[in-house]
Amino acid sequence: MLDQSQTPILSALQASSRRPHAAFYAPGHKRGQGASPRLRDLLGAAALAADLPELPELDNLFAPEGVILEAQELAAEAFGAEQTYFLANGSTCGIEAAILATCAPGQKIIVPRNAHRSVIAGLVLSGAMPIFVAPEYSAELGLALGVKAEAIATTLAHHPDTHAVLLVSPTYHGICSDVGAIASLAHHHGIPLLIDEAHGPHFAFHPDLPAPALALGADLVVQSTHKVLGALSQAAMLHTKGDRVDRDRLQAALQLTQSTSPNSLLLASLDAARNQMATEGKALLSNTLTLAQHMRMELATVFNLRVIDKPAVTAFSSASDLDLTRLTVDVSGLGLTGLEADEILHEELGVTVELPELRHLTLIVSLGNTTEDGQRCIAGFQSLAKSCANQRSTVATCAQSSVLDSANASFTLPQVSPREAFFAPTETVGIEAAVGRISADTISAYPPGIPTIVAGEVIGEGAIAHLTAIKQQGGYVTGGNAPEAFRVLA
Repeated sequence: MLDQSQTPILSALQASSRRPHAAFYAPGHKRGQGASPRLRDLLGAAALAADLPELPELDNLFAPEGVILEAQELAAEAFGAEQTYFLANGSTCGIEAAILATCAPGQKIIVPRNAHRSVIAGLVLSGAMPIFVAPEYSAELGLALGVKAEAIATTLAHHPDTHAVLLVSPTYHGICSDVGAIASLAHHHGIPLLIDEAHGPHFAFHPDLPAPALALGADLVVQSTHKVLGALSQAAMLHTKGDRVDRDRLQAALQLTQSTSPNSLLLASLDAARNQMATEGKALLSNTLTLAQHMRMELATVFNLRVIDKPAVTAFSSASDLDLTRLTVDVSGLGLTGLEADEILHEELGVTVELPELRHLTLIVSLGNTTEDGQRCIAGFQSLAKSCANQRSTVATCAQSSVLDSANASFTLPQVSPREAFFAPTETVGIEAAVGRISADTISAYPPGIPTIVAGEVIGEGAIAHLTAIKQQGGYVTGGNAPEAFRVLA
């Protein structure tokens, strides 16, 4: 057992920031001495003094031998991994590296249709060919759920030359797939299971949370440590277990996707977050779960609100569990879209949520929230409901199912790989001319943020209708100029 009370990077950075010396190295503000007074007022002298490069005593992220190596070993033990890598470019660089480490150009990887855009970036970088599997979708809940193990089994049977399986578990809404069953399927085929567990870094530290993917057989897990734990924004971790992922190739892939100038403050925050969870995580998360449960119960009593609960989610075979610190509230009964409700809560009632969608608002309750935060949130929703008491529901059900239910087949393949689409000659066309053409862009509608069209896929009328409806209802679209015009392969 390692001494989890230690903070190797944090302690070394603190000592280095206080060491009197003349700095003739980057960054140019020289430990805050040349920083803008406005920036100094915002961050404080201590933070700027600790904005240091990879000095000898601070180790090297790409070839760690000192404090970074020690901190990563401590993190591996705390999170249940065999080896952990600190990420200063967010989970995005970890997902990209995971695909680069397991797939070569043209090789197949099973990918859920609700994957993050970083997965598509990983496909472009690697040249891998995605086999898309649709997660189960509940029209009644209006939510994408998990990926069925049966869908993975069918896909593997039809594509035995697949080189990896990638899952998103938990989803943004805290819904977990049956990782254990899917890990067994992947391993039976001799391939690794990669998990985008960006929203689940806290799972390892409390028994009332879903089981962490590493404990269920995952080979590689990427976590956004900053999303629910105490690390700074952009600080993340990648964990591995077993020998199905070549770690030398993974290390090489991380050197492609990570900055050569990682911010020491981010690395120190990962060290501190691990220390905090390893030494007091269970107590902190017990308080978080208590607060979340209180909020869940109170919000459920608000007229015309529906709080998505665990029984409703786990009634579906694809969903094995629900993270109870993640609250998803259906506001359609108020006669508002989630986007409209979010605007009122944020601008008038002092409550800001994580994810507004057409029907839902999703809240992250974490160790940083207080009882006062919870009460303000409850009061905000009560006030919102009261102001909407006499409104009729006019919320259109702009179907996420056009993205998710359209793949009634177990799996789909794009016409060309995302990499081929990225590098191909293109032209820009209007809506009518776009139908039936191959998209050069990955186009996502927010909400829900799931790619409506992936680069390399054929553009269909349903996808265009979906993008148009989302925009008309107050959402927005990323990827080219859609839905007004589309960039397609020439």
